[in-house]
Amino acid sequence: GCLESVLRQDYPNIEHIVLDGGSSDGTVDVLRQFDDRIALWRSEPDQGVYDAWNKALLEARGEWICFLGVDDEFLPGAVSAYMALAANNPKAEYLSSRVKWVHPSGYERIIGCPWTWREFSRSMCTAHVGSMHRRSLFDRLGTYDTSYRIVADYELLLRARSQLNAAFLPATTVMMRAGGLSSPPIALEEQARAKVE
Repeated sequence: GCLESVLRQDYPNIEHIVLDGGSSDGTVDVLRQFDDRIALWRSEPDQGVYDAWNKALLEARGEWICFLGVDDEFLPGAVSAYMALAANNPKAEYLSSRVKWVHPSGYERIIGCPWTWREFSRSMCTAHVGSMHRRSLFDRLGTYDTSYRIVADYELLLRARSQLNAAFLPATTVMMRAGGLSSPPIALEEQARAKVE
């Protein structure tokens, strides 16, 4: 699963932080098994995924920060590929790639395009899952707006407007399982609000 996909990465300097929303499904027992291989884990109630991400931002010490959901998995070599991209694009503050989106029915498709303000101002053309954010981006833009349930990742990057320094990796780095929060009507409504405010 998600934990193992991070632990299997070949990049040597990964600070792995896990925030669980206080689930009672045995997650804590699993996390205890990885105690010596995870930098920090915590299980406590939160106000949703973006609240958890904001809490993780307070703990993270690395220069590059990435968010994976419980059903997301890094593909082998993902972090090394991203760090090579970062080295080749020293001014970049947001790195994205392609993502394999998998539906429970078995249907799969590849999502994620290079960031351009023209496209991004219309809709979230990049695949946020597994993308990398330089710490200075949060210093400049702030943290996730928890009034959004689904598109706070999009809204945060919209704050940069055309001034986002982005780089794209034309490779698939993450597998994302469909489901969870991404309800199309709510997502469209929130996306419209994010673009107006």
